[in-house]
Amino acid sequence: MDLKLEPSWEERLREEISKPYFTALTEFIRGEYAKKQIFPEEKNIFAALNEVPFNDVRVIILGQDPYHGPGQAHGLSFSVPDGIDIPPSLRNIYKELGSDLNIKPPVTGNLSGWAAQGVLLLNTTLTVEAGHAGSHQGKGWEEFTDAVIRILNNDREGLVFMLWGAYAQKKGEHIDSRKHLVLTAPHPSPLSAHAGFFGCRHFSQANAYLREHGKLEIDWALTERAKSGSKK
Repeated sequence: MDLKLEPSWEERLREEISKPYFTALTEFIRGEYAKKQIFPEEKNIFAALNEVPFNDVRVIILGQDPYHGPGQAHGLSFSVPDGIDIPPSLRNIYKELGSDLNIKPPVTGNLSGWAAQGVLLLNTTLTVEAGHAGSHQGKGWEEFTDAVIRILNNDREGLVFMLWGAYAQKKGEHIDSRKHLVLTAPHPSPLSAHAGFFGCRHFSQANAYLREHGKLEIDWALTERAKSGSKK
């Protein structure tokens, strides 16, 4: 596996990626890519980190696994490339966005415009076998992404963490709510969105918190300004 991390993340994760569990993880993943169809493409495994340098992170949205259907996963949680049908969970995210901020649903499921503004779209497991959800859980990715969250918690202040569903909320054990805003809700999946995700108003709460801490709001509408990547 060709491990390429954005320099600010590479510096902070250097000790983590030298640990025995990560060596074993990379050997496992390398073997999986050699003999199976694995998502996302190898070059996009660390896309979430590579698109948002450490000091640019303002909001963290935690997902679980990459999408396991053809053409969907490209390294950002809940996001799909342009031209790919918007998955049900993301459609529900857009519904809540519309209800919360009166934003018209974007025509694309590509959330790179959020990443360009400092939204870290991090899955807790970074790879998956085609057609087999959860197939790479328990191999070491969870320990790695725990380290990412722990480093953000310890070395930054005033971040917004959006934890949707029990799996993401378990990661909240590593977050100090006195230093950061921690927002929790059921998962946006059609199976659970009506149990409290709809109406959670996380997007407006995030922007209010960012304003209070002297930071620019996120342009959740994925406008041209968003896509240009304003991160101040």
